[in-house]
Amino acid sequence: MKKFLEVTGFLLALLGVAGVVRELTDGWFRLLGATRFLTENVGFLEGRELFANIVIAVLGLVLMIVSGRVAKS
Repeated sequence: MKKFLEVTGFLLALLGVAGVVRELTDGWFRLLGATRFLTENVGFLEGRELFANIVIAVLGLVLMIVSGRVAKS
């Protein structure tokens, strides 16, 4: 379980940071925007892509922290 949470958290953090870079450069790095499918296809996220990518990155970091806590239990 710990390894699954670590890998999932790392991937979410990586995708979130890549999405933030993509949004800040106005889509210049097309391959970095793996989360754009989520942010472009969900109606209430329209116009809030940067915020959504920051939230995804933070969720990834939280999952990595939680995976460390799970190992101690």
